[in-house]
Amino acid sequence: MDRLFLDANVLFSAACRADSGLRRLWRLKNAELCTSRYAMEEARFNLAHEAQLRRLAGLAKGMTFLEAGRRALPAGVSLPEKDVPILLAALEARATHLITGDIQHFGPYFDEAIEGILVLTPSEYLKTAAR
Repeated sequence: MDRLFLDANVLFSAACRADSGLRRLWRLKNAELCTSRYAMEEARFNLAHEAQLRRLAGLAKGMTFLEAGRRALPAGVSLPEKDVPILLAALEARATHLITGDIQHFGPYFDEAIEGILVLTPSEYLKTAAR
């Protein structure tokens, strides 16, 4: 079973619209979804409407929450300060995948494993899961 750590932008996008295709992640049979309170707060902060906040709260019910451990980034990884807690929490969660739409900061690591965690966009993971 895959253990998917969802970045804040994935949570935001899934909650933003009721018909978001990202909600397919929550219907996967062979995946456990996890995130951190840090990611959840970032998503919540950026949502503007009460309905979106309710959707986010509903999505959170089926997730496991883990927080960043106190450690340095893995060798060779360089991220902006705001993204460090995301990767460290994914490592703490022992995730199999870090699912993010942050092409600017995580893009150099797409399709690569960082200490065993494969970094993918949601669409790339969903393509793989459909096989």
